[in-house]
Amino acid sequence: MSPYPNQHWRSSEGGPANLERSIAGESGYLLRENILDAFDFPEMIEDYLIELEIRNYSQNTIKTYKSIITNFYRFLLKEKDLHDERLVLRAFKRYIRHLKRDKDVSQNYIYLVTVVVKKFFEFGGIGVLKDVKTPKRTKSLPKSLNEEEVQRLIHAMDGSSNGSTHHSEFLKLRNKVILALLYSSGLRVSELVTLRTDSVDLHERTLRIRGKGEKDRIVLFDDETKEMLEGYLTKRSCNSEYLFVNRSGNHLTPRYIQMMIKDYAKAAGIKKRVTPHILRHSFATHLLKNGVDIRAIQQLLGHSNLSTTQIYTSVDMHTLKDVYDRAKN
Repeated sequence: MSPYPNQHWRSSEGGPANLERSIAGESGYLLRENILDAFDFPEMIEDYLIELEIRNYSQNTIKTYKSIITNFYRFLLKEKDLHDERLVLRAFKRYIRHLKRDKDVSQNYIYLVTVVVKKFFEFGGIGVLKDVKTPKRTKSLPKSLNEEEVQRLIHAMDGSSNGSTHHSEFLKLRNKVILALLYSSGLRVSELVTLRTDSVDLHERTLRIRGKGEKDRIVLFDDETKEMLEGYLTKRSCNSEYLFVNRSGNHLTPRYIQMMIKDYAKAAGIKKRVTPHILRHSFATHLLKNGVDIRAIQQLLGHSNLSTTQIYTSVDMHTLKDVYDRAKN
C-alpha cells in the first residue's frame, strides 16, 4: 500500500515511506530510489495548495507557502543523492544552512520554512522530517507608531491642493478613510480590501468583518472616522459591492495599500517603516495603553489565542510606571 494517501507515489506498486524500496539493477545489486523519482513533487505541491485553499487559508498565506515549498523543491533538484531518509534529512539541513549563510534570512523565516516543509511532507505521507525540531522564533517588541504620528499619517495630504482635480481630491479622501479605518478598527489589510459597503453600519459605528478561517467578527470605528466615511460614501459614485475600489471598479490590492501608506508616511515626515500591519499593532498597543482589557482587544483583532494578542501589544516604560504606581498607591 502506498504511504502517500493522495496517490503521488510514482510507482503503481507503491513502497515504504522511508524510501528504501529495492529495485533490481542490471548488475544484480539492490538499488534505492531517489525521493524525486519516487514522488511526483509538482503534482503534490499543486494538491497541497488546493488543500490550503479548501481549508480557507488566506491568499497571502498560500502564496507564502507556495514560495517556501517551491524554493525547497528547486534546492532538492540540485542535490545528487537523495536515496534514503538520512540523505533527504541531511539535504534539508543543508538547505537551512544555505538560507542562513547565503540568504541571510531571519530566525523567524527559518522557523516558518521548517514548519511549512514539515507540514507539506506530512501531507504527502513522507515521514522524513517528523523528528526535526522546530527552531525558536525571536520575540522582539512589535514596532508601532505613537498617537501623534498616526494623526500626522492620516492627515498627511490635507494641505496638498495645488493643481488638484475633483478626482484627485476624492482619492485623497478615500485614502484618508482607509488609513483611519486601518488604525481605528485594527483591520488586516486583506480584510480592508475586501470590505463590502453593506458591512458598514454608520449608526452603530461598526463593521462586520469576515476574517481568517471564515470567522465573522464585529469591529468598531470612532466618530472622526464615521464623519470621514459619511463624506466618502456621499461622494462615491461607483456601484461596486466593495467599499474601496480602483478606476476599473475592482477592489484595491494589498500591494496598493502598502505603497500608498509608504507615500503618506514620507509626506508626514515619519522616518519609521510604516505598513498596514504596523497600524494594526498601533491600534492594539494604544488600546492597551488606555486601559482596555486585553481580552477585548483579542476580540477586536479576531485572534483565536490570547498569546497572539500579547505579541501584538506593547506598552512603553512610562505607561508601565504609571500603571505600577497607581496599583501601589
